[in-house]
Formats: sequence, C-alpha cells, structure tokens
Amino acid sequence: MFPIHYRLAASNSSSTSMPVSVACEGFNYRTFRWAQTMRFAIDEINNREDILPNTELGYVIYDSCFTISKAVEGTLTYLTGQDEAVPNYRCSSGAPLAALLGTGGSALSIATARILGLYYFPQVSYCSSCTVLSDKFQFPSFLRTIPNDDFQSKAMANLVVYFGWTWVGTIAADDDYGKYGIKLFKEEVEKAGVCISFSETLPKLYSRETILNIVETVKRSTANIVVVFAADVDLSPLIEELIIHNITDKTWIASEAWVTSALISKPEYYSALGGTLGFAIRRAHIPNLKEYLININPFDSPDPLIGEFWQRAFNCTLEDMHAVENMYTATASGNMTNTRLHSIDPIASHLCTGLEELDKINNTYSDVSQLRFTYSVYKSVYTVAHALHDMETCIKGKGPFIDQTCANISDFEPWQLMYYLKHVRFTALDDEVVSFSNEGDVTAVYDILNWQRNPDGTISYVEIGHYNSTAPPGSEMTINNGSIVWINDKVEAPRSVCSESCQPGTRKGIRQGEPVCCFDCIPCADGEISNETDSRECIQCGEDYWSNTNRDACVAKEIEFLAYNEALGITLIAVSAFGACIAIAVAIIFLVYRNTALVKANDAVLSFFIQFSLAITFLSSIIFVGEPVKWSCMTRQVSLALGFCVCLSCIMGKTIVLMFTARAAKSKNPEKTNSEPIRPIHQRIIALTCILIHACACTVWLVLYPPYPVKNTASQNIKILLECDEGSIIFICCIFGYDVLLALLGFVFAFMARKLPDNFNEAKFVTFGMLVFFIVWISFVPAYLSTRGKFMVAVEIFAILASSFGLLACIFIPKCYIILLKPERNTEALVRSKPKMNDTSAPGTSASITSELNSTTISTVSLDE
Repeated sequence: MFPIHYRLAASNSSSTSMPVSVACEGFNYRTFRWAQTMRFAIDEINNREDILPNTELGYVIYDSCFTISKAVEGTLTYLTGQDEAVPNYRCSSGAPLAALLGTGGSALSIATARILGLYYFPQVSYCSSCTVLSDKFQFPSFLRTIPNDDFQSKAMANLVVYFGWTWVGTIAADDDYGKYGIKLFKEEVEKAGVCISFSETLPKLYSRETILNIVETVKRSTANIVVVFAADVDLSPLIEELIIHNITDKTWIASEAWVTSALISKPEYYSALGGTLGFAIRRAHIPNLKEYLININPFDSPDPLIGEFWQRAFNCTLEDMHAVENMYTATASGNMTNTRLHSIDPIASHLCTGLEELDKINNTYSDVSQLRFTYSVYKSVYTVAHALHDMETCIKGKGPFIDQTCANISDFEPWQLMYYLKHVRFTALDDEVVSFSNEGDVTAVYDILNWQRNPDGTISYVEIGHYNSTAPPGSEMTINNGSIVWINDKVEAPRSVCSESCQPGTRKGIRQGEPVCCFDCIPCADGEISNETDSRECIQCGEDYWSNTNRDACVAKEIEFLAYNEALGITLIAVSAFGACIAIAVAIIFLVYRNTALVKANDAVLSFFIQFSLAITFLSSIIFVGEPVKWSCMTRQVSLALGFCVCLSCIMGKTIVLMFTARAAKSKNPEKTNSEPIRPIHQRIIALTCILIHACACTVWLVLYPPYPVKNTASQNIKILLECDEGSIIFICCIFGYDVLLALLGFVFAFMARKLPDNFNEAKFVTFGMLVFFIVWISFVPAYLSTRGKFMVAVEIFAILASSFGLLACIFIPKCYIILLKPERNTEALVRSKPKMNDTSAPGTSASITSELNSTTISTVSLDE
C-alpha cells in the first residue's frame, strides 16, 4: 500500500444514488518510485536461488491516497479478497496472503495496524515512524524498517542543544506522526532548558486562513529556529505562503518525512529554506534500480499506474488508456485479476507515442541519488522474503511451534509468519544488519543533512553529520560544523534566544508569566558574584572578600587601620609628641621655679601630677596608631582613662580648696571665717582616693572583659577595619563616666570659686580649661559615631589632643607667663595681696584672700610642705 496520489478527488455527497469509492488525484512521483522499487525487489528475489528457491512472490498494490479512509478501505479489501470490503470475511483463492507493506504515513499505518492486529496479520512499514506504533498491546503485528520517532525526536533535541538554541518554534502536522513527534521533542528540549516560542498545527485539509495564521505567527516570533514534524504534502502550502510573505530569516529543522522531498526542496523555495538542517534515514545504492525504473513503457505493460505516470511525466494522453480505481492485482508475470475499470480524463491534447525517453527528463521518479525511503521499501520486501525463506527451510521436528512442528509455506497462518518476522536477521546493502527489537523497531541511524545550493540553482542535500542511537552516551551525534551553510548563505550559526545570555556578574531574573528562557539579567548585589554565564543565582563572597567592579570574582578586602607610615598617622604622632614635650617642659619650669610663690600656691605636688598626667594622655594617643594587637587594645583606653583620671582628680582636689576659700570669703560669720579650711594632705588624699577607685575599676575590666583586636567586616563592604573590641560596653562606659563625673565636680567647684578677688584667680583659669574639655568631648561624640575605620581613631586622638592642650594651656600657660616673662610679679606680696577693685590688670590668687582671713597663710604652702 503506497500513497501514490496526494488526496481524494471531490465526490458527490448526495444520498440519491449508491455510494461508490472516491477516486484519487495528485500523482506522486516519489511514492510511485517506491512502488516500482517493491516490484524490483520482488523480481530480484524471484530470480535468486538463495532465497525462496521453490517459492515465487506476488503482490497486490493499493493506493492509500494519503488518507485514512482509503487505507482502511484497501486493508479490508485486501483481507476480504473481494472487490468490495467485507469486514470479518475472507473469500479468495490462490496463493496465501503473507504481509502488508505500508501504508505510508504514520496515521495511515495506525488505522490499518489496528485492523490487521485483530487477525495478527503481519504489517511491515517502510515509512511509518510514529512512536505509538511500538506499543505491542495496540499493534501486536506491526514491524517497520524505519527508526522509531522516539530516536529522531531525541536527535532533534540534541541538535538544538548542540548549537545553543534556547528559543525555538514548532510546527506539526495534524496527525499522529506530527503530534507524537513534536510532543517527544518538546519533552526532550525542555529537560535541557529550551523554551518553545510557538507551537502550530498544519491542517490536513487545506485552509488558507489557518496557513496565514501560522505564517503570521512565524513572522512575529523572535525565534529563529523552527522545527517541523510533518509530511511534505502537509507542509507544501505553508512554504508557498512563506515565499509570498518573504520570510527568509528562519532556519528550519526538518524531520525525515520531508528533508529529502522534491516537493519541498524546489529551487524557488531556497530563499526561505536555504540552510535547512534535517535528519534522514539511512540511504544506500541499489544496484540496477536506475535501469529498472527507466525501462518501463505503457505500451509494453497493461499496468494502469505506469500509464498514468507516463501521461503525467510527458504531458500526453494514451489512446484508449484505462485505469483501475484504486487497486489492481498482478503476479510476477503481470496478469491483471480485477475487472472494475473506468476511463480517466485526457491530460493533454497530443497523444503519447511510446518513444518518449525517461532518461531525458529530470523528475523525482528517476532520481536515485537519495534512496532513503526507497531503500526502506527495499528492506521491507527482503524482510518478508527472509521470513518466508526461514519458514520454508524449517526442518521438521525442529520447528518453533507446538511439538516442534513447522508451518506449511503454501498454507500458513498469519501468526506463524509473525514469529519468523520477529526473529528475522539478515544483511542488507552496505553490510547493514536488519533485525527487530521486541517492539518491532530497528536500530536508529540518521544522516544529518544540510540544504545547500548548487551552481545551477538546484538544492543538494549535503551530509554534515550522523546520529547513531547505539553509540555510547554523549557521542551519539557527530557534526562537521565547517561544512554547514546557513540561511542566506551565512557561515556562522544563527542565534535563537528569547533573552541574551547573562554574563558573569549578573544572574537570571525570571519574567513573570513568560517562559524560563525569557529573563532579565540582574547585576549581582554588592558582595556577591557570578562567574558563569547564565547563572541562576549569585554567590556570596567570603567574610574577608568582596566582589570586584565587574562582580565576577571575589577579591580580598582592603585592610584598614591608622598606620604609622601614613601622613595622618605621622601627623598625629608628631602632635602627640609635641604635646607631651610641652607638658614636660612646663613641669621642668615648675621644677626649676619650685620655690617661687606662684609655684608653691595651692599645692605644687598636685600641679606636678597634673602635668605628668597630661604628658601621659598625650603619649597614650600614640598607642591608638598602628595595627591593633592584643597589648595595644588593652593599653590604649586604660592609659587614656587613667591619665585623665589623675589629671581630673588633681584638678578636683585643687578646686575643692578654691571653693571652700571662696565660701569663706563670702561668709560674714567671723567664727566661720576663721575656721581652718582643707589642708594639702586632704587634697592629696581625695585625689589619690579617686585615682585608686578608677585604677581598681580598670583592673577589674582588664581581668573580666579584656579588650581584643577584631576584624570589622560589617561597617564597610569593601574594607576590613582592624579595630579593638572593648570587651564590655558597660565597663568602658562606667570608667569614662567616672572621668566625666570627676570633670563635672572639678568644673562645679572651679565655677563656684571663679570670683575670688585674688591677684591670680586660679579658679577662673580652671573653669576655662574645663569648659574647653567639655566642648571638645561633647563635639567628639557625634563626630566619632559618624565616622568609620581609621578616621574614627583619628577623631578620638584629635579629641584627646585637643582636650589635653586645652587643660594645659588654660591652667598652666598663665602661670608660665608670669614665671618666665613677669618674674617681678612672682612674689608672695603680690600673690597674696588683694587687688584694688578697679585694678583689672593684675591677676590674683586664692592665697591672698586666705591671708587676710587668717593671720597666717593656710592655703598657700611651699613645695617643702
């Protein structure tokens, strides 16, 4: 059974007359060559002595017209043995029926196989590749010499993945072949992350509206690759519309049904189909077939098919030519057995002479350059022949059936032949071994073809690769990229993606409601990278690393701390050393002039402790510079806190005396005025007590929660800040809070004594010093909290230096001025004398007021005391 015609002719649907079988139209040269090849193979077998030497093969040819109804009608007619199809009835004499070869497309074979399977009647198909036919539960008697589409769908998917196409369109015929083939293809490519841009179905009955809708879909789609699972007959109308609409920017992937079809590979279609890639079944050179094909003549043969072919090929009319409706029967000698003939309309006005030469015309029938389906027909004939030969040569007593019996080749049951067909094994052309799996399939081997244009404008099928399903996984497909010519004669493979690949440094962002192949490329966040193309997520860098500018690699973070060798560090160290030198210089001045009245006033020992503590605070700021280590973290805050504690404790000791002196000066009670104020020893005890309390608190802090160096990776993304963790925020707040308390007490006492009427009012200068101290540290807090890294350390050092310079300048610079530049005023008489009310030029001291209140100097003491 062959689809020798394309379609059914129009028929009268009226019910007023008895229905008759509808005739066919649209002669197909390609399938007629298949039928002739079957004849050639049968003749070849009948002439051989090694196959069926005692049996002669005959045949009956039916035309399925590429429609299911005709295929079913032919099958029933074949089984019935009558001119009319009578279901479940057999009335025929002569040689037994062996097998059905056919019927053409997969949809046709499915229909016929269901009927034949009821009787377990063998059917060997040469071009029905649909996967569903491998189901032996539905089609127990079906075998085929063409690979299963399951392999072709996988091969197409591998081809799409091989070239990196992730955005493809699909078109399938509206039959089982197209639907199952595309379904399997979609399943395979979706596993590999490929998305389907569109999926269209070709109508079996021509509908221009439907075809135009498909053309518009193809035109609008951004997919540059279109996969087509359809027969050439179904695809032809679409190609014609593509040419009309000038769609020439798509690359087509062809199934085996149309990749070598002359109906599609016309020169005028090359602008749209050039560069097509497709899978073709194995081909072979069949010796002597060319001569057999062209050595026919309607005047030498009563075969109506040859007559119709002759008229179509040479555009002439045979005189008194008749044709059968759909079926004729012939033996090897060519005797006709059916009698139902009817005339066909003349094709041309001139008559055929019989002298026309087939080798002078160029059509599909005589083209033997791509014998693929033709070779499959050839193998199907030999498959049945070898099965019959095995049946004929069965040795009695060693047969495969009950009691080891053999079948009689002159009178056998269909299921007996099925046994031999399932187990047949023979070598065909080019040493190809033909055998069937349990599903009735053969080994899948495909040639990958590329449509290229010849110099004369014709299309050639260039073999650019192979696909072998039996090869090891991963090596099934081989392709020679250098031999491919793409659409518009380009040498570079086209790209077909919904979205361009996301480069390293970005990740895929899925678009809501669109396929996964359509995405946005989102840059990785700070601290994250992607070092692969089309990364689905970004990778977080390690704690000590950060993303580079391109966000495709993690780089080590910059380590930051206030170093000794940088300008800022050198400057702060220099200023700190300068401040310490000034404090030491003041102490030396006081030591040199220790016996003068101004130095001895208000406990010189406390003054020396203040100068020493200020030198400590200046020098403690240097510890803040450099890479934090354990000893520096434990030392710097403690030394700073203790330095300020000593300074502020001594200042408070001094200001207590000034406060009591001021209160005594304001008092009108003689008894209270003559009372003895706090002595120097008391001042020192107060200062020492305050210092010891602070020292104990620092000791507990260092023992329980010692500060330690840490890597701060959270404050700044691209840097690692080497800092000191203070161990306990509560402890450090308590310790520096204690210093603040001492400063507040010293400020309050000094403020209360600021209006002492002395020549040198020390309380007033202490008040100024404490105001500077508070202003600096109040400003320090927001500045410190708003900075990070080494600048935070620099702000703290600046606050230390500023506050230390403020105390040193306000408390000791006036005294040094008098000691060094105004020595005539550094006398007990001037220091102790009360200035006039309008004398604002002479600085005062608390010593003079106490000398007036007491006959002896109480609060003015010498260094010896």
